[in-house]
Amino acid sequence: GDYLFESKKLVAKHYEHPDPNQPKVFISELKVEECSSDLQQIVAKLVEQVDASKLQGHEFLFGGRLWDLSFADFQVLAKESEYASWLAAHGYGANHFTVSVNQLNKFDEVQAVNDYLNESGFTINASGGEVKGSPEVLLEQSSTMADKVPVSFVEGNEMIPGGFYEFAKRYAMANGELYTGFVAASADKIFESTNG
Repeated sequence: GDYLFESKKLVAKHYEHPDPNQPKVFISELKVEECSSDLQQIVAKLVEQVDASKLQGHEFLFGGRLWDLSFADFQVLAKESEYASWLAAHGYGANHFTVSVNQLNKFDEVQAVNDYLNESGFTINASGGEVKGSPEVLLEQSSTMADKVPVSFVEGNEMIPGGFYEFAKRYAMANGELYTGFVAASADKIFESTNG
């Protein structure tokens, strides 16, 4: 499926294997051309540093940061787009992994997972409610807030949001098969798990 997140200036696409037990992949992209000239200039400066040979093959998908970044530029990006600042700081790689609640043994409801995580000291993303979606839209989701991790900047190390975990429960469609897509309104709020 294709998704548009207008307020965040993002487009995304999800991919799935024919075997429903294999993970889905959700790839998103910032529409840089719709952002401010300040953001565009910083992104251009970062992209200029990338060695094109590092983008060959599938390894670039988990290649990390291929450029130097100042904390000052990170802060400028973060004011306009948490997405842009996260990608600039961490580079190519997954910012979260999703656990299928349907496949858990101990829990069968997203709220029960959230209760357990809260009791264990994790912070749940409450933007749009702790549980996003509903059985009516065939998908319920929640996520932790990203932990702060040390990241190296030109000026030195800083603690910024890293990765997070998402939890999803899928419901059966009219044909009896589980819904495999995403709900844009819910995913929009999941993106806020890296807000710092």
